[in-house]
Amino acid sequence: MTGFRFNLSYFAFLLHRLSGLALVCFLPFHFLVLGLGLEGEAALNQMLVFTEQPMVKFGEWVLVVLFSLHLLLGLRVLVIEWAPWPHHGGLRSGWVIIAGGLGLALGWLFLDGVLS
Repeated sequence: MTGFRFNLSYFAFLLHRLSGLALVCFLPFHFLVLGLGLEGEAALNQMLVFTEQPMVKFGEWVLVVLFSLHLLLGLRVLVIEWAPWPHHGGLRSGWVIIAGGLGLALGWLFLDGVLS
């Protein structure tokens, strides 16, 4: 049995799985808010006022970062499965760094749009 090796590719795998689980946990709340829209204008407006709180805005930022990371790391998985790769792992590591950077950049753009 080999020892546990924590490398960048394993971190990408773990981050992709955990972001997917977090997005699945968000879905019931999303459906709840959509259901409030069906109940009437007053219920939806009350929820929209609630979403102006700073912690909810922070949660939205986390959601945008998780979604963009999940999307970009999922694209990484597709490229690994379909594209020919050299035997060294440089390009795979590059995808992890690019996905992390773009995920945080998209989160920053979202935060900038929300706060301004």
